[in-house]
Amino acid sequence: MDPRDRMEIVQGDITTLHVDAIVNAANESLLGGGGVDGAIHRAAGPELLAESRAIGGCPTGEARITKGYRLHARWVIHTVGPVWQGGRSHEDELLAGCYANSLTLAREYDVRTIAFPAVSAGVYGFPMERAARIAIKETKRFLDDSELPEKVAFVCFSRRAEDIYQQAMDEVFN
Repeated sequence: MDPRDRMEIVQGDITTLHVDAIVNAANESLLGGGGVDGAIHRAAGPELLAESRAIGGCPTGEARITKGYRLHARWVIHTVGPVWQGGRSHEDELLAGCYANSLTLAREYDVRTIAFPAVSAGVYGFPMERAARIAIKETKRFLDDSELPEKVAFVCFSRRAEDIYQQAMDEVFN
């Protein structure tokens, strides 16, 4: 199946989705924070914090997996995106690693459906347009060589973000 047919862009709240796994835009401690990270921790409940504490953190660009607890998703894949520093500190490569490593974990855990937030494009300051292109491009590259996951959703909190992701999808596939 064409990778484009396996990707979708949706506007909404990632914590409410019925998917096998949601991706958390985490910080290196994995102990919760603001934005999507805090929302996921609140929705999943205190068990997520306890399991995350036991993992002992995650370096930027990598990913770790936990159970979803009170979420509809069975799994939470935590990835630590780079803080934007003007593009001179390997931010693009680190962000691409977030997607590649999250998708690799998803495949290892037999995840059929997965939802990503806009990793690094919030408080970490990564330019949304650039982050969206990297997300789509890296996901396409992964799906070209893998049957799992079967469906990848990019969940946008705002209409503006949804439009940016749609434009990135059109650029990558045209």
